[in-house]
Amino acid sequence: MIRSLGLDIGDKTVGVAVSDGLGITAQALETIYIKSPQDSFKRLLEIISEYDVKILVPGLPLNMNGTEGPRVAKTKEFIRQLEVFLNKRNTFVEIIYWDERLSSAAVERTLLEADMSREKRKKVIDKLAASYILQGYLDSKRIYNDDTN
Repeated sequence: MIRSLGLDIGDKTVGVAVSDGLGITAQALETIYIKSPQDSFKRLLEIISEYDVKILVPGLPLNMNGTEGPRVAKTKEFIRQLEVFLNKRNTFVEIIYWDERLSSAAVERTLLEADMSREKRKKVIDKLAASYILQGYLDSKRIYNDDTN
């Protein structure tokens, strides 16, 4: 199976999640703190290489009405620069944007229900949001494949 990497891209952090070898479940992996885009790209390249990732699934933060706002433009530019960085290093991945509306809110609600402190929530919310994004993508693939059989 092809491994996928889910990304929740913010201004200061990138939440990262990876699929299992069968492409069934997403596991929260880490939160990358963006010191510079290049540092983030280097870490993502390490993860892509380590897990033999073939598909990147960045969350696309659409507005609630489905339109693209400034955050979408920033996300797409980050991914464009990452793709250039990876291609220069002979690392080629497919990019599949995934609608991430309400992903952070859903994760936040789950963590609040688990009575997790604000400080702990801050440390895990980005990687859990990436996991939520990736799981949505993986579930859609499985549902689509089940419907076509």
